Amino acid sequence: MPELLEIVLRPEERANETILRQTAARQAGIRPEQVSHLEVLKSSLDARGREPVYRVRVAVYGPAETFHPEPAILSGFCPVDGRRGRVLIVGAGPAGYFAALELIENGIQPIVLDRGKDARARRRDLRAIQQFGIVHPHSNYCFGEGGAGTYSDGKLYTRSVKRGDVRKALRLLVEHGAHSDILVEAHPHIGSNKLPGVVQNIRETILHYGGEVHFEQQVTDLILQDGRVTGVLSEYTGTLASAACARAWTADAVVLATGHSARDIYRLLQAKGIRIEPKPFALGVRVEHPQALIDRVQYRQNPRSPQLPAASYSLVCQVQHRGVFSFCMCPGGLIVPAATAPGEIVVNGMSMSRRDSPFANSGVVSAVETEDLAPWQKHGVFAHLEFQAEVERRMFAAGDGSQKGPALRLPDFIAGRLSADLPGSSYIPGLYPAPLFELLPRFIYRRLRDGLSQFGKMLRGYHTQEAVVVGTESRTSAPVRIPRDPDTLMHPEVNGLFPCGEGAGYAGGILSAAMDGQRVAHALARYVGNPV
Repeated sequence: MPELLEIVLRPEERANETILRQTAARQAGIRPEQVSHLEVLKSSLDARGREPVYRVRVAVYGPAETFHPEPAILSGFCPVDGRRGRVLIVGAGPAGYFAALELIENGIQPIVLDRGKDARARRRDLRAIQQFGIVHPHSNYCFGEGGAGTYSDGKLYTRSVKRGDVRKALRLLVEHGAHSDILVEAHPHIGSNKLPGVVQNIRETILHYGGEVHFEQQVTDLILQDGRVTGVLSEYTGTLASAACARAWTADAVVLATGHSARDIYRLLQAKGIRIEPKPFALGVRVEHPQALIDRVQYRQNPRSPQLPAASYSLVCQVQHRGVFSFCMCPGGLIVPAATAPGEIVVNGMSMSRRDSPFANSGVVSAVETEDLAPWQKHGVFAHLEFQAEVERRMFAAGDGSQKGPALRLPDFIAGRLSADLPGSSYIPGLYPAPLFELLPRFIYRRLRDGLSQFGKMLRGYHTQEAVVVGTESRTSAPVRIPRDPDTLMHPEVNGLFPCGEGAGYAGGILSAAMDGQRVAHALARYVGNPV
């Protein structure tokens, strides 16, 4: 058996394979040449001390020990043809694509439908919203192949380690082109410049083994027979004159993996009499600092060592019995417009794989519970959704009809005053001074104000005139949950309907959505083999 050790390395030593082997051998009590194999299991940056260090867990194989690498997961895949079952998957995000891969492993044919475009074709629509303020309702930062995560940093950190096979999901990403570092880094990410290629490779795997993927197909109805879903209806959202406008699809079951912004799906379920529920979520702003400032605060270096990654932070506090917390931190990143319909302002963050932007941004949001939304209860199950949408429309109405972001310098936001001007920002559509303290719901503004005040005490230098607050960070998670049975993972009232991923309320990021897709696929394999 290999010896398991934790070794501590300075940043300049971490990337040096010779030093890594020498240090591990010394701790194992053997010479470096006696190490037959060195396997890095986990690597994390610890910046709590006077100098940042890497803590690296390794397995050291001695001269008489043999390392046996894991066989590729894809080596066990076989073609599927539908004879053992067909499943419709609505949504080509991580939940949908990983469900499709898992179904293929189980011999079941997946047919994936997505309202948006493939990852390559999405780029043109992202340029349109960035540079011209044109929002394509089916192709944007949320809709299209890969879902919201494809062009939103590709962070793979999750606390939901008990919900599925984290390592399997990461290995599948590596087998489709992600760097193998994601298997060992404590906070792995792929980068929005790399992730589209990985997503496209997953699609090619699905197609190669007999699955189907159809883009620009918006699901508009469910086909129900005797309390069971047997298919869906879709409408073509593209521009090809020769394409059919409407189409019926049939299968043994349907997976709803539509993401947190597919509001039309929630309304379809309500219209069909299929139970949905309001779900707590969080809403707030995105805060951007110069990356050099965050580096200086976290690493106590100016400038930071080139061997260190762009620094990040994670902050949380309680205000009025509600959590206020940083969310989706993007070191060396960009703020991007994430609206999914004209007439709304939504912002999100992303980073390239190198995380080399001069800015660092993070959502800072407040938890929103049903008790906070008494004036919106007239909307019933859509109270949370309508609250979210109203804030987004209010932000848009304050501007000039473009995707320019309403913003304030951080000290002005806390003080409740309008900024005379704004610092530089990564947000391409541009920013303008706006009274966010009036545009945000009063209870949200007060919580964010007090929470940001506390953050300034936690992170010295956080309160700076160079930091800007931008509205609004509102798509943190789905404001609606589609219920499912905890054992069958099927909707309690509709046989064959499997809510899945972030849009159904069971995930909160790329990796947790992927794992939920895998879980649902396992439940589907049982169901297709023994339908109710």
